[in-house]
Formats: sequence, C-alpha cells, structure tokens
Amino acid sequence: MSDLMKAVFINQYGSHQLLQYADVPKPHIKPNQLLVKVRASSVNPVDWKIRSGHLSLITGNNFPMILGFDLSGEVVEVGNRVTRFKSGDNIYAYLDSIPGGAYAEYAAVSEKAACLKPNNMNYEQAATVPLAALTALQALRDLGQIQRGHRVLINGASGGVGSFGVQIAKAIGCEVTAVCSAKNAELVKSLGGDRVIDYTTSNFTQTPERYDIILDAVGKQSFDSCESILQPNGVYVSTLPTPDNILPTVLTFLLPGKKAKFVLAQSNGWDLAYLKDLIEADKLRTVIDRTFSLSEVAAAHAYSEEGRVVGKLAIAVP
Repeated sequence: MSDLMKAVFINQYGSHQLLQYADVPKPHIKPNQLLVKVRASSVNPVDWKIRSGHLSLITGNNFPMILGFDLSGEVVEVGNRVTRFKSGDNIYAYLDSIPGGAYAEYAAVSEKAACLKPNNMNYEQAATVPLAALTALQALRDLGQIQRGHRVLINGASGGVGSFGVQIAKAIGCEVTAVCSAKNAELVKSLGGDRVIDYTTSNFTQTPERYDIILDAVGKQSFDSCESILQPNGVYVSTLPTPDNILPTVLTFLLPGKKAKFVLAQSNGWDLAYLKDLIEADKLRTVIDRTFSLSEVAAAHAYSEEGRVVGKLAIAVP
C-alpha cells in the first residue's frame, strides 16, 4: 500500500483558487484513533472561512492544511486503545482536530468522534450530516433546553444547519416556524415546518408571535432584534459570534429572563448516535443541493460562498 494519498489542501490563506489537489503523505494514527478510507465529505462555511484566513488566530500557519470536518467511510485500521470499532466498519464523523482533514482519501479519526454510519444513508448522504446536524442538535437541546410543545423559530431554515434544526425540533414535538425564501417554502414544509415566513416579504422580528427558542442558523439577526418576540424565559441562539451578540450573551448570562447564546458544535460520537437513531426512524434526512468530486472542492467552495446553497454540498471521494 502506498504511503501517499490524494488530498485537497492549502499552502497559504486566500481564495478558493489556492486549493490544491495533489499527493500528500497518509496520516499515521494514534492509539485512540481510526484510520478511515474516506468515501465522502461535505463543505461547510467554516471550511472556506478557515481557507480565507478569517480564523487564522485559531488555525495558525502550519501549512499545508487539509481542510474538511465531515466524513463518512470505511475503517481500515484501529489504534491499540480503540474498543468500539474494528476494520471494515462503516462510520461517519465530525473531525475534532483543526483544520479538519477530511478532504482526502484517508483520515485519522478519534474514536470519540466517530459513530457507525446510518444504515439507510449512502456515504454522500451520511457525510453531509455531522457538523450541521450536531450544530442544530446542540443549539436546540443543550443551549435552548428544548422541550415538547415549545414554539421554535428557525431562521435560515433551508440551509444546512437550519434544515436539520427544523427536523430535530419537529421530532421532539415542537411547533416549528421556518424562515426562508418563498422558493424553498415547500421544501421546509416537507421537513416539518408548520409555518413558513418568507424573509423577502416579511420581517419575522415584527410579528406578534412569541417563541421559546429562536435559532438563527445564518447569523443574520441580533439578539436585540429578536428579544421582543421571545417568551419571558426564551432563548436566542446564533451560529455566528457577531459583535452585536457578544455583549448580550455576557449580560443575559448574568441576568434572569431571556438569554442570548452562541453555538459552537462539539464533536461527539454519542450525539451522532442520537442522530443516527432519528435518521433510521425516518425522522431526519439530509437535503443535498449538489455533489462534487474530491478534485472539484475549489468549485464547491466557490458555490458555497455564494450563499445560495439549499441544504448541503456533498464531496464524493473516488
């Protein structure tokens, strides 16, 4: 077996044109890791934010960088401390190392980050789930303290995080209001949206309804703009730590009443198992806008940066 593999990487921060597809050394696994033959990955906005250098304070300058956090594939080797997986297992995972490493033919995956792949999804479908669905789950369950009967609003309901958020809230037994454009209204209704607000014609922050949880999956609104439509103990959760939301997050943490929070998904194999159960019970599905091959990651980044992706973008690894 060759010690080289195909991967997509950067040698400096910048535009999608700096992404290179070439041979690099295969990863060596640690005792608590799996070596996975990657069958599919996906593109998340954080990938191109890292690539462009927006998160360089976190990612540093250790080039070359192989990006990509989501993957599904086949375990080909296990470290000597791994107990839950064996060679031949099909898994999916959200990689817990920065800047990822999933845009490659092989990846090292921590045992605690992995979960057996849902039986009713192919590799491409499974690879689009982890980061976006974990973000939605942890935002609603851990930060929002979601309960059956809650009224939940999802802003950006047709995107990756939003589409999973609608389904997770519905599976828990909530009344879901979905905010998206009119052209995606039927899609979000099919995912479980009870009511759809077209953001191009209506401002959801000006409506008389009150919500227990608002998940701003696109970071387009602030806590201040949403506060009036929250229940007295309602929670606003954003996927972006914008300047407008940092102070309210601190202040509402110290004070009783309505809360502002920011979600940063944590890699967690047990949460992936929870999502796997929902998927296999046909309560959660992925929406794939387009599928690109590994050599086309640059084009996938360019498309993602346009901000018009419906659901997710899959990366097929030959």
